[in-house]
Amino acid sequence: MGHRLSRIYTRTGDDGTTGLGDGSRVRKDHARVEAYGTVDEANSAIGMILAVPGLPQEVARCLTEIQHDMFDLGGELCVPGIQSIKAERITGLERVLDGFNDHLPPLKDFILPGGGPAASACHLARTIARRAERRVWSLAESEPVNLEVPRYLNRLSDLLFVIARVLARHEHGSEVLWRHDRGAGKHP
Repeated sequence: MGHRLSRIYTRTGDDGTTGLGDGSRVRKDHARVEAYGTVDEANSAIGMILAVPGLPQEVARCLTEIQHDMFDLGGELCVPGIQSIKAERITGLERVLDGFNDHLPPLKDFILPGGGPAASACHLARTIARRAERRVWSLAESEPVNLEVPRYLNRLSDLLFVIARVLARHEHGSEVLWRHDRGAGKHP
């Protein structure tokens, strides 16, 4: 097992830097820190979905497994040169995504983020996963990145969209559809 934290604060970051997993120090706004920090944020948002009572068990199991993947993925970004996310994890996400999507009606309209507490939290997690993917691509402009990482985040955001649809039906009975015919410029 790695380091055990007996003290949470170290004061080493008070100068605006943070330590990476390989022992090097970088600025707290470094592209690598932005990338793994946003992955952590997405993982926390997934935790918010899991905190909603009454989730379908298959959704809870899936999201719990994803949280473990996200921790691995963040660790990979924190320690330059290691690789823990492999293509098989992306194939696994696609398989789960297809399984959930097979039970949903085809999309005919855009869906607004909403539909109940868990579905709304899932939409939020989806948008954070998209931002994490963008942050990883920004990092890849200047440093080598395992390309399975942004692929995983891309598939994850797709899966979270589908799970949000599942949860909207579970919680609310339907999804919140965008009303494109309400007239431009008209407000309620």
